[in-house]
Amino acid sequence: MVFIYTTCRDTAEAKDMGRRIIKARVAACVNIWPMESIYFGDAGLEENPEAVLLVKTSEAKVAEIEDFILKNHSYSTPFVGMYPAQRLNREYKEWMAKQIQ
Repeated sequence: MVFIYTTCRDTAEAKDMGRRIIKARVAACVNIWPMESIYFGDAGLEENPEAVLLVKTSEAKVAEIEDFILKNHSYSTPFVGMYPAQRLNREYKEWMAKQIQ
């Protein structure tokens, strides 16, 4: 199992992408939560609300999900990062395998 992490403009965008990812059966689950970001933008130092989209999937689906995010994201240059899970309980792993096709 791996986690794919990206941030979205708002929770509405994160929910839309999350629903589409789950309906495509390329991930078992997505988690969404609000957050604040600080970065340098065109206007200098910016502070903006965003939403995190954390996708739980198999390593085999990473490229497909990354392509989907890059094509459907409102940002011109979204961050898409993948983090491997070190351990995973057997029950969740078995459930997850049934969800992803």
